[in-house]
Amino acid sequence: MNSVVSSNRSQMWNEGNRSTVSSFILLAFSEFPNLQLPLFLVFLIMYMVTVLENLGMIFIIRMNPKLHTPMYFFLSHLSFVDFCYTSVIAPKLLDLLIVEEKSISFEGCMAQYFLGCTFVIIEMFMLAVMAYDRFVAVCNPLLYTVAMSHELCSLLVVITYIWAGTFSSTLTYILLQLSYCGPNVIDHFCCEYSALLSVSCSDTSFSQMACLVISMFNEACCLLIIITSYVFIVVTVIKIPTKGAFRKAFSTCASHLTAIGVCHGIVLLLYCVLKSKSSLFLVKVATVFHSMVIPMLNPLIYSLRNKDVKETVRKLIYLKCIFHSI
Repeated sequence: MNSVVSSNRSQMWNEGNRSTVSSFILLAFSEFPNLQLPLFLVFLIMYMVTVLENLGMIFIIRMNPKLHTPMYFFLSHLSFVDFCYTSVIAPKLLDLLIVEEKSISFEGCMAQYFLGCTFVIIEMFMLAVMAYDRFVAVCNPLLYTVAMSHELCSLLVVITYIWAGTFSSTLTYILLQLSYCGPNVIDHFCCEYSALLSVSCSDTSFSQMACLVISMFNEACCLLIIITSYVFIVVTVIKIPTKGAFRKAFSTCASHLTAIGVCHGIVLLLYCVLKSKSSLFLVKVATVFHSMVIPMLNPLIYSLRNKDVKETVRKLIYLKCIFHSI
């Protein structure tokens, strides 16, 4: 077996690092054959709810002039990213649960990784940008509309997208330079970075280091922006003598803090805690939570505490009832 692997590896290097694997087998949740259909139904419902919630949030924000603020401008992009991210992962997961041929093409796998990585990084930095927005809103309320102009908000969003695309392109390029000469079985339901490295027959030390450095750099940048923003918010609120200032500030930031805690908590769990092979199932569960549950929860987190969002939803339901009664 070792001689065969060595021969394949040698052949790969001679061919200029081109992959001999045309597709990968994604095992998904094959270890639970009796749960395939129930899991399919659960994930299908979650995906449908996620799509409806996020597209609905974008529609509501566009409809209600009261929500044409920087915070909800960023939130509409967050909803768009959540919709795209779960749409990259969920359809293939649903397919894997009901078909016998649990495969994905090499090109499809790399495309899924690139898109998934891009949307994850965008979401992380979008939450950081929203933290900066909360800092301006609380610390400089009188200059908020001037400081957070539409031009600046658009620029921040564009930079976030370009930043994410640059780093995800870099990581995808690194993966494409590796050799994949078998076995082509991935014990996951998506093309995740470490899962792809596990089926490579190249030296992956540089690839692992590159992923670690890029991940830590992005995480550190996001947390630095978020922590700094909220430190200034807390200091500013403490200095305000008005009764109830802290409660008002907390109400303004509570939804955002909840989203940050959930998102970064799962990211840290995936990349800093769940590393051993014995935790592969937990990695899958955490990935499901990150790619499907969080995108489903974000619209609820931001809408349940907002009167304008709830009022718009009530008006839409009322108009729909009138339309059907005519």
